[in-house]
Amino acid sequence: MKLFFASDLHGSLPATECVLETFDRSGCDTLILLGDLLNHGPRNPVPDGYQPAQVAERLNEYADKIIAVRGNCDSEVDQMLLKFPMMSDYAWVMLASGQRLFVTHGHLYHSDKRPMLRRGDILVHGHTHIPLAHEDDGCVIFNPGSTTFPRQAYEASYGELQDAELKVKNFAGEVLLQHTV
Repeated sequence: MKLFFASDLHGSLPATECVLETFDRSGCDTLILLGDLLNHGPRNPVPDGYQPAQVAERLNEYADKIIAVRGNCDSEVDQMLLKFPMMSDYAWVMLASGQRLFVTHGHLYHSDKRPMLRRGDILVHGHTHIPLAHEDDGCVIFNPGSTTFPRQAYEASYGELQDAELKVKNFAGEVLLQHTV
């Protein structure tokens, strides 16, 4: 199983197109969206190519491949445009290895406020727009960064999980961070 992670699209059509083109080339089976899909939110500027309705249309073309969670900028009105569920605050993804991914946006659960996890679990979140890939107290913390508003001098990025390797990559395909799980 190959998983592709993207977070914080914030309604940017160019960022969404980049994510979908990269997902298509990646050979990944599942696109996991970590929230803040359509709305830019009141604290962010309006992103380049802000077209939330068109972002929803493009994402809907991949509805059968998407697992999504709600971000702090997502709402029930957004859900009305999408053909896949995205209003859950978290999702569990079970890997063939027996490891569990706790997938969330990051505004409710994150590195410093974790749900009940067991040793070896992987906490996957976005929200901060800052990539992470490291082990802490027996669990792995993974954040693919942001596709639209990267912070702390990072580039726009996404994540992949394949063959027990978590990677954060920029859209040129360069590995920014990685961690073996």
